[in-house]
Amino acid sequence: MVPGQVARWGAGAASGRATGGRAWLGGKGGAVPSAGGSGRGKAGGRVAAAAPEPEVPMKLGTPGAVQPGPPDGSCEQPGPLGPSQQNGAVPGEQGKQEKSVKRGNWGNQIEFVLTSVGYAVGLGNVWRFPYLCYRNGGGAFMFPYFIMLVFCGIPLFFMELSFGQFASQGCLGVWRVSPMFKGVGYGMMVVSTYIGIYYNVVICIAFYYFFVSMTRVLPWTYCSNPWNTPDCVGVLDGNLSSRAALNISQLLNTTQKRTSPSEEYWRRYVLNLSDDIGNLGEVRLPLLGCLGVSWVVVFLCLIKGVKSSGKVVYFTATFPYVVLTILFVRGITLEGAVTGIMYYLTPQWDKILNAKVWGDAASQIFYSLGCAWGGLITMASYNKFNNNCYRDSIIISITNCATSVYAGFVIFSILGFMANHLGVDVSKVADHGPGLAFVAYPEALTLLPISPLWSILFFFMLILLGLGTQFCLLETLVTAIVDEVGNEWIIRKKTFVTLGVAVAGFLLGVPLTTQAGIYWLLLMDNYAASFSLVVISCIMCVAIMYIYGHRNYFKDIEMMLGFPPPLFFQICWRFISPAIIFFILVFTVIQYRPISYNDYVYPTWAISIGFLMALSSVICIPIYAIYKVCRSEGDTLLERLKNATKASKDWGPALPEHRSGRYAPAFSPSTESHLEVQPLQPEKGQSEAAAASPIQGSNGSAHSQDSRL
Repeated sequence: MVPGQVARWGAGAASGRATGGRAWLGGKGGAVPSAGGSGRGKAGGRVAAAAPEPEVPMKLGTPGAVQPGPPDGSCEQPGPLGPSQQNGAVPGEQGKQEKSVKRGNWGNQIEFVLTSVGYAVGLGNVWRFPYLCYRNGGGAFMFPYFIMLVFCGIPLFFMELSFGQFASQGCLGVWRVSPMFKGVGYGMMVVSTYIGIYYNVVICIAFYYFFVSMTRVLPWTYCSNPWNTPDCVGVLDGNLSSRAALNISQLLNTTQKRTSPSEEYWRRYVLNLSDDIGNLGEVRLPLLGCLGVSWVVVFLCLIKGVKSSGKVVYFTATFPYVVLTILFVRGITLEGAVTGIMYYLTPQWDKILNAKVWGDAASQIFYSLGCAWGGLITMASYNKFNNNCYRDSIIISITNCATSVYAGFVIFSILGFMANHLGVDVSKVADHGPGLAFVAYPEALTLLPISPLWSILFFFMLILLGLGTQFCLLETLVTAIVDEVGNEWIIRKKTFVTLGVAVAGFLLGVPLTTQAGIYWLLLMDNYAASFSLVVISCIMCVAIMYIYGHRNYFKDIEMMLGFPPPLFFQICWRFISPAIIFFILVFTVIQYRPISYNDYVYPTWAISIGFLMALSSVICIPIYAIYKVCRSEGDTLLERLKNATKASKDWGPALPEHRSGRYAPAFSPSTESHLEVQPLQPEKGQSEAAAASPIQGSNGSAHSQDSRL
């Protein structure tokens, strides 16, 4: 059967397949095709060779069973269900649709866009992007950042969305496109696991600040607390002027560093920071309790998969912008805010030659947009097949990066105010890393009227930003597990899979709530979610463009969207994006410097653990490739490689109604003749007998049964 015949028979058909000796015979034209139809059936890729049960040909050949076609001219036949349908089985296409419903779909397209925005716009936009700008020369960081966005970020974002949407599978199932590279999917799962573990720890710290803000005076407002040191200088202290002058004098004459009450609250009370990464100390019970709360919230929001999380994002993805705008308006009205914003925007061009700046720009794009995490593939897999993911990728990417820049204005306006107040340079007023969000912001909040209220709103915003990303991280792991197993039992028990992953994530996050937890958190952030993301993205580009074939993939996108990808994206996918990613990786390795946190330098054994974490996700790719080649058919290594990289038979759109063109089921001539002849043989005698007496058609015309068939 050629695809054109299937298309001509109409779109409302049932498929046929052989099950337990019973033949379900049908075609795109239903039980009996219209005049001129050949009567051939589509069998979902399989053809029934066994003879049909007696009642099936009788229903096809008995005059009373011939139903009039619908008035719209399609070939779908109404009437009573066949025996195979009556016993609970649903013919091919309907069965696929039922499976898709069981897997879950977005309620509407807005849910997908908001979820993707919530996934991309996360805590990194507040405490990672401004931190990278601050470390890499302010505005000089913008140039490599937007270069990476245009030539790597958006193209890879579009590639992952189209990849998952076309196959309607998670980060493992999509690699039916080239089974040897399924290790890329496992690498994405490992990366998402690492990020999900420490990301929720940051959310739990935000929960902690959220709870302690429910007081009349914020605990980090003044320097009169038991955990404060003599070096503490608060912006609201009564003797601020004299103490600030004294502190500036000390800065000029000694190496002593001014500390704010919010900084001491963060390091000496919340974290109770130990002196070494190996000295775990005690578990901070308040943080442990907040970690449990954050995992419970994530689980409850994902208890029904995308059906429940899709409703939550209406609030979690939009409310943070309200708070950011309030803080921005307050920040730019402060004295010295312009100085901080100029430090944010003025480029230090000498740093742009440092490969570390370009490496940070690339890793930030991957980190912020979520490329190579597997989340984009997973979220897009719940889309409708013909959704315009090209449009979505542009909207979401621009929204994400605009939010990063916007949050940077909020941060640096506050830093400029603090620097002006103390008479020091902007670079001396804040810590690196997540402490920026828990040091600079809390101190700024003490300047606002009714500061506890603003503190509650701000940290609630941080919680929502984090949860939006955490939802997708957890759903990525759960979807990959459920799709990989794929049986009815695990689909019904998906809630328990979600619970199991959440419990495992909580237990693995407990060490990060110890006194040395911040050291481990930054170690995971710098290694588990940096180098490996670059490698995974590069290999994914190569596998799709050069192993599966760029022409095949462009045709897939055209079949899905109705138009091929723009020429710019075709060039980026094939040449520019892989080349830039590769050279950035090389230069980053050459310019590598060991990680440090403030004045603390990580020991060699800790850095080795960091490299092992980065390697653990990348090593999945060659290990699975070797395994797949060994298990593939073939007498020579070359034959095994070809079979291992060739797309599997079930690669393509999930629903039969979308499997057209080269994905349409193919039949051999002998099978077609068998399907044509066998159902009609029992009818021949009856049709000859009935030829003498005309049959009244639905339109009032008389015709014989033979001519109808």
